[in-house]
Amino acid sequence: MGSREVLGQAARLASSGLLLQVLFRLITFVLNAFILRFLSKEIVGIVNVRLTLLYSTTVFLAREAFRRACLSGGAQRDWNQTFNLLWLTVPLGMFWSLLLGWVWLQLLEVPDPNAVPHYGSGVVLFGLSAVVELLGEPFWVLAQAQMFVKLKVIAESLSVIFKSVLTAFLVLWSPHWGLYIFSLAQLFYTAVLVLCYVIYFTKLLGSSESTKQQTLPVSRMTDMLPSITRSRAFVNWKEAKLTWSFFKQSFLKQILTEGERYVMTFLNVLNFGDQGVYDIVNNLGSLVARLIFQPIEESFYIFFAKVLERGKDATLQKQEDMAVAATVLESLLKLALLAGLTITVFGFAYSQLALDIYGGVMLSSGSGPVLLRSYCLYVLLLAINGVTECFTFAAMSKEEVDRYNFTMLALSSSFLVLSYLLTQWCGSVGFILANCFNMGIRITQSLCFIHRYYRKSPHRPLAGLCLSPALLGAFALSGGITGISEVLLCCEQGWPARLAHIAVGALCLGMTVGTAFLTETRLIHFVRTQLGVSRLADKTL
Repeated sequence: MGSREVLGQAARLASSGLLLQVLFRLITFVLNAFILRFLSKEIVGIVNVRLTLLYSTTVFLAREAFRRACLSGGAQRDWNQTFNLLWLTVPLGMFWSLLLGWVWLQLLEVPDPNAVPHYGSGVVLFGLSAVVELLGEPFWVLAQAQMFVKLKVIAESLSVIFKSVLTAFLVLWSPHWGLYIFSLAQLFYTAVLVLCYVIYFTKLLGSSESTKQQTLPVSRMTDMLPSITRSRAFVNWKEAKLTWSFFKQSFLKQILTEGERYVMTFLNVLNFGDQGVYDIVNNLGSLVARLIFQPIEESFYIFFAKVLERGKDATLQKQEDMAVAATVLESLLKLALLAGLTITVFGFAYSQLALDIYGGVMLSSGSGPVLLRSYCLYVLLLAINGVTECFTFAAMSKEEVDRYNFTMLALSSSFLVLSYLLTQWCGSVGFILANCFNMGIRITQSLCFIHRYYRKSPHRPLAGLCLSPALLGAFALSGGITGISEVLLCCEQGWPARLAHIAVGALCLGMTVGTAFLTETRLIHFVRTQLGVSRLADKTL
């Protein structure tokens, strides 16, 4: 498969993933607003911070390294060995689930059972749901490698919809169930997700006339189960060693990704109610970031991993592939920078209004607006880091990945210390400031790698981080106008003034977007081209 075909599939995967994330986040957004009217913020804090941290830590540590290593392999591989390696995620997940479950039950502060009932059952069911999700890992990796976009969209959409419906029903029917509501919904979500993948491949492999079946490396479902033969090793040791390298990195990356939740959970710097408010604001602040940046990062990591040969110098790569990769990286950096700046500039003036509409006085008063404004700056760094790291991790050699682990170790340690100190000084905003500091260091590391990688080639993808003076002026003018509008029109003057404030923001946003269309013609051409390729691929498939 040529680099341009892979690019078309990656663009299609990113656009479909974007639509999928929109659906997920809108459902979660509405569901959280609904739940806030019926349950206490203490229960929200326990579920969204402590139990979700247990689930995400178990799943991340058990599978992230395996996913990165197995998706980096070329077309010529023994898939039986790859499946054997992937099935190791299940016992590893059981180990982490039992260990972390014991920590959550025995070493952490147990909430008051009158305010948060059924905490122990919640820990057990969230840990079990993580193990259930790992049962579908071989099917997920094969689907991603074959770029079965519709499968991912359907499976995850159905899972989220069913989980949301069940949660809403139980909240209305039996709010006294407490954590049982969210635990059962989480377990139901993972079961539906795995069943969708199993049913899809069962039907696909059972149809002899399927054109997709002819391109698969397996011919029946049993081929994806663990198998032992004397003619070959149980696993591909090159993939296994790469997995170990990514595992050490994943452990550190998880601390950076969920660092504030670890500090809140283990150091008790905030009570359960404040944790609930912080998590709501955090989810609201990251809504657009996850809608846009996460599907792009996941999809184009696959693109770079397929187009570039890991660990090989840029001068030794295929020049056509190098040119395509450089163009894509430059365009993605430009897109991430524009999206991040837009969120940062307009988020400052509309944070308080957004919180007031979403959660009322409980969120819009106190530290809520300051939290969300700080998060808007963090989103800009998230956008740039997502693109730079998806290229860096796809192009690094195993030795470079190992060296990068030492940097991640230093970042993890500094983040934990810095977040604790800043939280003591300025409350929950300290978590976001610590994240900004560490994200800046990670971006610097990735930019240095990209600069060295392309140093001997004629391509300069880091030019994507430069904007025209006219566009920078449009952002500055919009920030000033919307800031004045917030002072004059928002948020105590009633809805007529609020609507006027929104109208001012819409006009400024239109001016900024129009300036971007006139000045960033290469980016506009890239986006239009990839959307066209994505639609064409949809029609042919």
